[in-house]
Amino acid sequence: MKPLLLIALLTTPAWADACPPGADYSAELEGLIDSIRTAPDARAAEPLSGEMWELWLTAPDAAAQAVLDKGLRQRNNYDFVGALASFDRLVTYCPDYAEGYNQRAFTHFLRGNFAAALVDLDVALRLSPDHVGVQSGRALTLMNLGRIAEARTQMQAALENNPWLSERALLAKGAPLGPTGEDI
Repeated sequence: MKPLLLIALLTTPAWADACPPGADYSAELEGLIDSIRTAPDARAAEPLSGEMWELWLTAPDAAAQAVLDKGLRQRNNYDFVGALASFDRLVTYCPDYAEGYNQRAFTHFLRGNFAAALVDLDVALRLSPDHVGVQSGRALTLMNLGRIAEARTQMQAALENNPWLSERALLAKGAPLGPTGEDI
């Protein structure tokens, strides 16, 4: 056997016939969103946000989780090409798993490819309409594309689900997504 083929076989998780449906965490997510909306401050909201991310970052099966984790490590190590390849693989295997698209979008965003990021964010948002990370990421992407009114609307939607996002500062007076039409 050729060495590269052997390495590929040993490092690639075996795919099942099809990606299983992910766990239904909608009730848990709804509870977290309700809790974060009533949190008294950002400090109290932070662990709730972390619990949301734990749900979103739980892939449908072990093989998908391995590819997701690999892509996250690659991106954290600035291997954007490798990360994109991993996330491509993940969304091919699990086309209904929103976080695969979200993570690929974030990688595109970091590379400055905002148009590609927006495509993935739109898919992720369709699959997971209350995903605060997708909502705020989409707002930032629209902002970078110069689509300020759409970005403002998207950020406001994200803040409805988590009023403590750090990105809320972008809506302040004088900020990039702040109110318009006011005299100085």
